[in-house]
Amino acid sequence: MKVGFIGLGNVGGKLAGSLLRNGIDLMIHDLDQDRVAAFVARGAKAGGSPRAMMDSCETVITCLPSPAASAAVVEGSDGILEAMGPGKCWLEMSTTDADEVTRLAAKVAAKGGRAADVPVSGGCHRAATGNISIFAGCDRETFDAVLPILTILGRRVLHTGPLGSASILKVMTNYLATANLLTLCEALVTMKAAGMDMATTYEAIKISSGTSFVHETESQLILSGSRDVNFTMDLVQKDIGLFQKIAEDHGVPLELSPMLIEIFRDGQKRYGMQAQSDRIIERLEEATGLEILAPGFPTELIDDEPEERGYEVRPPR
Repeated sequence: MKVGFIGLGNVGGKLAGSLLRNGIDLMIHDLDQDRVAAFVARGAKAGGSPRAMMDSCETVITCLPSPAASAAVVEGSDGILEAMGPGKCWLEMSTTDADEVTRLAAKVAAKGGRAADVPVSGGCHRAATGNISIFAGCDRETFDAVLPILTILGRRVLHTGPLGSASILKVMTNYLATANLLTLCEALVTMKAAGMDMATTYEAIKISSGTSFVHETESQLILSGSRDVNFTMDLVQKDIGLFQKIAEDHGVPLELSPMLIEIFRDGQKRYGMQAQSDRIIERLEEATGLEILAPGFPTELIDDEPEERGYEVRPPR
């Protein structure tokens, strides 16, 4: 099987690396030619244009920073639609708008091809080891056809329903992660102000009902001072903005969501549009004059769980 992968950024590069590491015949494409060269040096083939990749491959995967970027790759000049046809498949791994991925998938279907939205969740460190989770929105026949690829890319694969459903659930999970990050920032700063030891505070949260995936990952990077989770504030804003749009489209009057958007808008003004998302704690550090640091915490996240072939997760019925 020959697979094409377009978008070798923080997440995409690690996902493509899992394919290459597991012996997949891989073609790659990215606007950054240094990234392309690094993959070619490891055994991948430079794909040239998206059209050329779709012409050569059975499946082309995109993992891009915005819906506009995906649209350009799919339906733009020299895009994958120009070589789409029966037996071909487009997998959208970007975190994107469900309506947009559905629109593009209809164009793929009109050419006789298949499409699925298959966003990932679990952090860059788990993308690097093939242990990340994957949501898959598509018909069951398409899901069964692409599952062998998805179980190389990730550990737990959930068929979420029709095309677009995975993208809706993905932005929901990123909204929850963002809300959790902000409450953790408030909790850590408040405990510091109250005189609590930060390492003890971390452990108290970890062993309690207040723990979470975000705490056990991002809190460590906050406390070490590295604050580099490989996820930037502009991507946070995109994702929580997409969640807010879903709520507005369905008449749900959210109260916390607009606050999250405003807090990160302020963070971008202070630290830059592409500042690391966990730097958001620095707003409260500046307001209080406190430093939320502790010795002994890692400066980067490493997934120490052994890589294993993935499997389908089925919800209870």
